[in-house]
Parts: sequence; structure tokens; C-alpha cells
Amino acid sequence: MWLTLAAAVFGSACGSAEPVATDFTRVATLAGQGRSLGEPFGIATRDGHTYISDGTAGTIVRIAPDGTLATVATGLSTPSGIAFVPDGSLLVADTGTHTIKKVDAAGAVTLVAGAENAPGDADGTVADARFTGPIGIAATAGGRIYVADTYNDAIRVIENGAVRTIAGGLRGFADGHGTSAKFELPLGLALWQGDKVLVADAGNRRIRVIEPDGRVWTLAGSGSGGGDDGFPSQASFEMPTAVTVDAHGIIYVADGNAMRSIGRRAFAYVETLSHRRRGLSDGLPHHARFNRPSGVAVNDAGELLVADSDNVLVRSFTNSSEAALLTAEDARSHHYSAEEFRALAPGRWPYDPPERTREIAGTLGEIRGEIVDQTSEAWFHNGLDIPGSFGETARFIREETVLDPAAAQNFNTARELIRMPTMGYVHIRIGREAADRFYPDARFQFNDDPGVPPVMRVPRGARFAAGEPMGTLNSQNHVHLIAGRSGFEMNALD
Repeated sequence: MWLTLAAAVFGSACGSAEPVATDFTRVATLAGQGRSLGEPFGIATRDGHTYISDGTAGTIVRIAPDGTLATVATGLSTPSGIAFVPDGSLLVADTGTHTIKKVDAAGAVTLVAGAENAPGDADGTVADARFTGPIGIAATAGGRIYVADTYNDAIRVIENGAVRTIAGGLRGFADGHGTSAKFELPLGLALWQGDKVLVADAGNRRIRVIEPDGRVWTLAGSGSGGGDDGFPSQASFEMPTAVTVDAHGIIYVADGNAMRSIGRRAFAYVETLSHRRRGLSDGLPHHARFNRPSGVAVNDAGELLVADSDNVLVRSFTNSSEAALLTAEDARSHHYSAEEFRALAPGRWPYDPPERTREIAGTLGEIRGEIVDQTSEAWFHNGLDIPGSFGETARFIREETVLDPAAAQNFNTARELIRMPTMGYVHIRIGREAADRFYPDARFQFNDDPGVPPVMRVPRGARFAAGEPMGTLNSQNHVHLIAGRSGFEMNALD
């Protein structure tokens, strides 16, 4: 019955039982070469131009058809999702300030809803309403604005000068109506079939639909990980982050490190368009690799544009034979060398005193695990193990702002970690003292909504200075320190 419903939904969207999508012939790089972008995240198109939110620089950048870049707005704080409204203004989920803002044609930035640097969870007038780390945004032709209020696990609506919760508000998974529905870490939003809203429900590994009256149902995803293709109810997602819809109603999803689609065939089906493993390479779509893609859009030419965040590039799925492809040398030179990485910040250890000589227990490239047969698990160590004492305070070694919406992972396990843009720290009880008391610090968000396992979240946009505490050592008695962007780790001793 579900497949019949899905086929009917997609059939009405496409207007035909025949597939309408043209297979993309290559993935190319559109912008960001030479590290001209800091962290492309949100993406939108208008009048032949592509607009990008840069989470590192706090800017909105416009990419002209010839590939030239121009900054059109500044002064934002870890901006995320962006969307145009009919008058040509650009809406921005300004995650770091917990607000929704608008950029006009002249580049002036004004507040739409929320209060600067005042996180919370409240409906009301646009001045009284509060958000916590909003990330996704979408706008209808009639002026209704949808917001993924990510760390409140809610979808909010802004219209007629007021903010209200249309769905969600408690962490978990449940279809239903209004606040009886549940989301977990909702990220990207997109309009579908005119007045429906698609939600990339990252924590639940599903694509959800919100009807205009607030009814929520699940379009795709079994809830298990793995990224398997298949019919919508059977397919699995890793972490759907962004979603968009083309002119034919075909849905594209940025999922973990892969690009996926729903509805490119004559029947409802989820399929993977790119390679599944993270990395950086252009070329044939199924061989192309991405690294935390966070924004997707389709331009007037039908090309699929991707904000490839941890590769700090804007990429495109295209049929153009003139589209520029990165070479292997381009990919290598795009990331920091050890010498460049050292120059970004002074060296220090993640304990006090930061300059004291420290023992090293393990370094990059050592083989871990045991190889006995073909089923054995073995891997290369990807960091630097710095011994400490159980319960000792671990500290950030560089000033950085959280960019990954799910930066804190594996709560209350031996591999609990936090991933910052250039550094990673593993085996930490994030945001907790030796006796497991939680830090009185709003940047560490302990969430224990009923019916789901508790989690520790550190929201996108949270900034930490070198030397600030991140938590305490767990039973592994060391910090596993990772140097380099995710997917491009280097030897931390270097």
C-alpha cells in the first residue's frame, strides 16, 4: 500500500509515468578553488547566479555565470540555510546568533525574527520568538517562511509578524499532527508540490513531509543507517542534511558524504548518484567524492549544485563538456600542508599546563586491531594519543567555531568525541566534569527527552577559545587528537 501511495505521489509530481531526468555525465567544480571560500553551506540560485552562505567568513557570496565571486553581505554569524522570497531578498538562517535575517538587493542585513545571541524556544511575535541554532529555511510565494529550528527539534513558521511551531518540539521519531510529531536534528528544508515541506530529518535518517495543516508523514528512509538504495520505505540514509526539488518534482538529498535522489525513475526509488565514501574528486558521478555536503539547489539549466562544505568547494552535477574538472594535484593542493597548518595557531597540549612536555602513546598510521582473516577488523590510527588521567580536564587547543551540525557524537561511550573544523578530540566526556556533573554552559546542550537515549549536543555556531574546557577524560585515559579537516587528517606531530 505504501508503494502504491508513493507511486501516486511521485506520478502526480512528475505528471508522467516516464522518467524525466537526464543522467548527469560528470561532476565538476564550480567555485572555491584556491581556498576562496571558508565553509560553503547554504545554496540558492536566482537570475543565473548562485548564492552561497559561508559559515566561516560569516558572509553571503554570489557566483556569476563566469565563475567570478563577489561578497554581497557580511557581518553574519555562521550562516546556514538560505532562500529567496518573491521580492528578491535573501532569507538567512543565521545560526550563530539564533536568528532569521534578510539580505536586500543592496546587501543590507536586517533582522526578521528572534533576538541576537538569545537562544531559546518560544513562539510569539517576531521580536519575542526565540530559536536555538536554526539551520534550514524555505519560503513560499505567498510569504510564509519555514524554519528548521534544529536544536529545538521543531519546524517553525513565520507569517503575519508572528512565529509559531507547526510541527515537532520534542526529540524523537513520530509521524502525526503538529506537536505530536517528533523530529531529531532537522536540518535542510525544501518546498515540494507547491505547499508541502520536505525535511531532512538528520537524526532520524529519514526524509519527512509536512502538509500545510501541520500533518507530518515519512516519505523515505527506514531509520537504519547504511545508505542502501531501494524503494522509499526500505532505503536507508546516513545523515540527510539538505534537500531540494527540481522542476520535474525529483528530489535530491545530501546524505552524509553522498548525493542521493528520489524519483528519477518511472517509479518511486531512492538511488545514490555519487561515491559513498568521503573524499575529493571530480569526474563520472558514481566516482565523484564529496565531504559533508550541506546545501543543494537546482539551477535553471537543470544542473544540481552542491555546497561541499568540508571540501570548501561548490560542485555541480552537469552534462556540460566544458565544466572544469579538478585534477588529482588540484585536490592535493587544495588542503593545508603541515607547514601551513602549523602557521594557523600556536601549538599547545589539550591539558594544563599547555606547554609541559607530554608523553605520546600512539601516532598517525599505526595499525590498530588484528588481521587474522578476511573478516578481521583492522585500521590505521588517524590521530595522536596523548595520555592523561581519568577525569582530567581536556581543553581546546585552538580557537574554533563549530561547523558540523552534529559535531558531538557517541555520547556516553568510550569513543565520545567532538569534531571541530580543523581539530578533533576523542575519548572525552563532552561538557561534563569528573563526577559527570554537566557544565553550566549553554554551548553544551544535554538533551534527555523521554523515550529516546540522551545526547550531548554542541550546536553549529558555538565558538570556543584555546584553553577553554571541552570536558574530561573518560576511561580511555587519553585524548585522541586529530589534526586536519575531516577526511584530510595529517600527522599531528607534524
